[in-house]
Amino acid sequence: MFDSPFVRRVAVSMKLLGIAFEHRNWSVGKDFDAIRKFNPLGRVPTLVLDDGDALIDSSAILDYIDGRTGPERALVPAAGGDRRATLRVMAIATGAAEKGREALYERVFRPAEKRYEPWIERCLTQMHGALAELDRLSAARGAGNWFVGNRLTQADVTATCMYTFLEEVLALTPERAPYPALRALTSRCEALPQFSATREPYSVPNPRG
Repeated sequence: MFDSPFVRRVAVSMKLLGIAFEHRNWSVGKDFDAIRKFNPLGRVPTLVLDDGDALIDSSAILDYIDGRTGPERALVPAAGGDRRATLRVMAIATGAAEKGREALYERVFRPAEKRYEPWIERCLTQMHGALAELDRLSAARGAGNWFVGNRLTQADVTATCMYTFLEEVLALTPERAPYPALRALTSRCEALPQFSATREPYSVPNPRG
């Protein structure tokens, strides 16, 4: 389902690169057994190729679709400083989403009397540290620019999908999360048709459906 930021960044990337795909709107809760037929981990995203081979991690899928389109159109630059900068933004953005998700899961799924608040606070500190760094990097590039180079790259795609997810599930208001440059960049991305076509309301995860 597109309410996973990892699924969504793959879908957005494929649309940006003009790669057609069939989307099965499966939940890792209620459709767990169906997903495990293609991915033994029962995780998403999973991309099943025409020959039946399955790619089972968003990073592997992104690498595959970049390879299909060639270095001139690839969303991750092939080499050099731009590649390193893109991968750095991607790592920071996915790290922020993972830490925010861990804090959310601790509060949603663990009984109140068993929650470990110092762990939650640590995760949120890491998340906000990552978002602050993305905001700094975006501000350094200037309004109207992308994270890397002079075109949209996977840095922008991943940062947008991860930030939109966190903004909604954790209710990150400008007062609670004052990252104006990051907000401006992600808003610009969300206005693009490839992003709006994959936009679904995020909700608190349910492991059963």
